[in-house]
Amino acid sequence: MSTDLTATPHAGAELHRYADALLASLSTDAPPAPPPRELTDAPDHWLPPAVEALAALVQGDDALGPLGRAAQCDERRTALFLCLALAAAGQGDRIHASWFGTAFGDLSMDRPVTPGQRALWLAAAQGAYGPAGKIFVLRKLDAVSLSADSDPARWLRALAPDEPSIVVPPSLADFPEIAQLPELARPVHAAIQLARLRGRCVEITSVREDRGGPGGTTRRPPSSVSEDEPSAVLRRLIVSGETEDRARSLTDYLLADLRPGSDSRLAAIALHVAAPIVRSAAEELVEATRAVPPSAVTVSLLGHDVALRPEGPDPASLAAAEKHLVAESVPARGLPWPAYALFALGAVLLAAAFLIPTPLPAAALALLLSAGGAYLLWQRRAREQEDADHVAARLGELHELADGAVWALHEYAREAEKRAQTAASDLAELTRLLRRGPRAG
Repeated sequence: MSTDLTATPHAGAELHRYADALLASLSTDAPPAPPPRELTDAPDHWLPPAVEALAALVQGDDALGPLGRAAQCDERRTALFLCLALAAAGQGDRIHASWFGTAFGDLSMDRPVTPGQRALWLAAAQGAYGPAGKIFVLRKLDAVSLSADSDPARWLRALAPDEPSIVVPPSLADFPEIAQLPELARPVHAAIQLARLRGRCVEITSVREDRGGPGGTTRRPPSSVSEDEPSAVLRRLIVSGETEDRARSLTDYLLADLRPGSDSRLAAIALHVAAPIVRSAAEELVEATRAVPPSAVTVSLLGHDVALRPEGPDPASLAAAEKHLVAESVPARGLPWPAYALFALGAVLLAAAFLIPTPLPAAALALLLSAGGAYLLWQRRAREQEDADHVAARLGELHELADGAVWALHEYAREAEKRAQTAASDLAELTRLLRRGPRAG
């Protein structure tokens, strides 16, 4: 017989109203509301005897009879209903271990996690079933191998997102372009990522759980997604008997639980499950921080490539940079033809002055032209001196930058040793946190 009684609008509306009434009664410690007539008229439906069994369990009475009738109709839905309903009532410690096992089933990387499984997972993480419920979920999760989906980058992005694109260490503060070289940037970035990963793991494992109502459940704001999901699954189970929609993969749930802002109890469980991947990723980051700085790097100084070595700038590359710097700093001027033309014209006029009756005007003009040519040569010489001074200043700046960059690389090498030691300490602390695991209580 179909368990979907929402085929008619009236029956569907009655079931929705009943789901609201039942959830309200569970949250106020009142006896569970009786099911509507549409359900009691369906003798083969699992929900009426399950509600009867729930009422008996909440009141501390014997529920064996109605529980057996409900299980005969649908054992899995009955078990899921009782687990979620008792958790909503704050009496999760009354469930039987076999009910939890029947309702939860098995997890697998090949199958998505159903909303029912996720709801039980959330309720157990929140302490609704006491330490035994959390241990049960941990064992189910531990039984699943994440090796088939163990891309460390995905897990690192979940734990410590928003990584800075460019990190400039103190030693290279005056040379940020050098800090962008891959062989120098990679160890720095790995050390920062490892420190942020360690900080996130400290945050996850250091949060203490506040215990609220019966059964160890914690009262949280109604807007919390982690609190709403079990009640939403219970509502769908009452209305339609189905909970299989909106299923997601196990990896997606674990990654979501690890992201900053998630429930700390869910994050602790997810970190425990992903501990081997996180530890492996941390070890790779430590190895990256231990990378030996290169013996030589080529950087752009004033727009020209110069090879830098521990003993100083490479002479050949520095000479080539100087040559190109001089070539681009001094414009090609050519010969001073205007000045030469004025000198030549003045000489012609001076020679002609001796051949004419009145030589004085021609001689004066010749002298004036020669003076103009001398002035042009003086201007040219002044510009050449300015060019020479500019080139000398640029060459001095080039040498100063090259020497400064070499000293900065020496300081970077000293920082690299400290960075590797700090990374080893971070790895040791991270390993200790991962071994601790989540609290069962």
